[in-house]
Amino acid sequence: AAALDAWLCFEDEAGFSMTPPTARTWARRGRTPLIRVRGRSQRRFSIAALACYKHGERSRLIYRPKRHLDHKRGGRRSFTWTDYRDLLIAAHQQLGAPIVLVWDNLNVHKDRRLREFIDTHDWITCHFLPAYAPDLNPVEGIWSLLRRSSQVNTAFTDPDHLISTLRHGLRQIQYRSKLINGCLAETGLTLTTSQRQRHMLLAGATSS
Repeated sequence: AAALDAWLCFEDEAGFSMTPPTARTWARRGRTPLIRVRGRSQRRFSIAALACYKHGERSRLIYRPKRHLDHKRGGRRSFTWTDYRDLLIAAHQQLGAPIVLVWDNLNVHKDRRLREFIDTHDWITCHFLPAYAPDLNPVEGIWSLLRRSSQVNTAFTDPDHLISTLRHGLRQIQYRSKLINGCLAETGLTLTTSQRQRHMLLAGATSS
């Protein structure tokens, strides 16, 4: 990414339902707090997010939500290849620079049509994470922050309440680039490593 003067973008998708995650909280002794929620626990929303990093730039979080209206009838509960295509196009327009994309081995990520789209556009380069390696993806940290700050122990009144809460939580993370940087640091990767590699690549190109 440094050699291409591109943004390094990690992608991941997560599902959210009306049933919130629970966490410890305060209560009177002997009275366990209860959260009464409406609706069943099936996934109602998916959110695909990109954590974007570039040396010398403020880290960005770009996301797109999708509501699954037909999930009770066996409809699709995840993003399609066209949804990912549109997300990547929007990210490229917003970042204004090439993208080095890193994501997992989800089947739709390897869809032939999506691969053809990536291969025919020189502003995007794609790499896959090793199998079963969520600890290498900083977007996993974004989901953890979102659930702990916005969704935990919340009795949502309806799907609109849920998605508005999720949007508000994601906006709060967007405004705090240090949180996005912290999610990268949890993976063991740093922006300074990329800069050092860039100097090595430039030095190699000069010597050759």
